[in-house]
Amino acid sequence: MTKLAEYLIVLLAGLLFGIGLALSGMNDTKIVQGFLDIFGLWDSRLIFVMLGALIVTIVVFPLILKRKQPLFDSSFHLPTFIKIDRKLVIGSAMFGIGWGLVGYCPGPAIASISYGYWQTMVFIVSMLAGAFICSKTTD
Repeated sequence: MTKLAEYLIVLLAGLLFGIGLALSGMNDTKIVQGFLDIFGLWDSRLIFVMLGALIVTIVVFPLILKRKQPLFDSSFHLPTFIKIDRKLVIGSAMFGIGWGLVGYCPGPAIASISYGYWQTMVFIVSMLAGAFICSKTTD
């Protein structure tokens, strides 16, 4: 497969992901925060998005791993570190708190750049700064 074909497939996958986010409301911070507000005015719409993703993953992931290698790489890059440690718990908590406060996680934030909201840009710059700082402080 040529590089151009690979890039077109990646572009189509990204477009599909972005359109799916927009149609499902995953890039609307009010819907996401409403979903996370389980003790207030809970908005259950995103549970169907998450269940759909979970079902597809449960069915398709084992089939993909039966392949000798991925389509665009020489091997699968799966995590080897399986220990639940302090850094994992703290990082997960920070991710969840940030998601709850802002209503974005990385994918939907990047997909929401096209809306042109300054708050999205602040979130993305902060997210990238956090990733950079983390990369300089990890073992």
